[in-house]
Amino acid sequence: MVAVDELSLVFSALADPTRRAILERLAHGDATVNQLAEPFEMSQQAVSKHLKVLEHARLISRSRTAQSRPCALDTVRLDAAVGWIVRHRQIWADRHDRLDEHLAALRKAE
Repeated sequence: MVAVDELSLVFSALADPTRRAILERLAHGDATVNQLAEPFEMSQQAVSKHLKVLEHARLISRSRTAQSRPCALDTVRLDAAVGWIVRHRQIWADRHDRLDEHLAALRKAE
């Protein structure tokens, strides 16, 4: 089970639309910082800061290939976050179903 602190890092990283867009790009394959910065109207330094947040949350990894440092999506933490969401969604769905049953019983009793 993933610790709550790790999930907090993941959800915090995912809270920013630029970082989500970077992850979407990396879902199609590895990319360099320059490639990731291309669609954004921000400096390469600003994109690098976003990458550091994603790397700290362990959503991406960087390798060294000759003179470049390509970034790659690391789905392990995303999978853990999805698992947490699915579990809690099920809890709320079960509670909603029980509430519906309770309300139906109340209406029937009237």
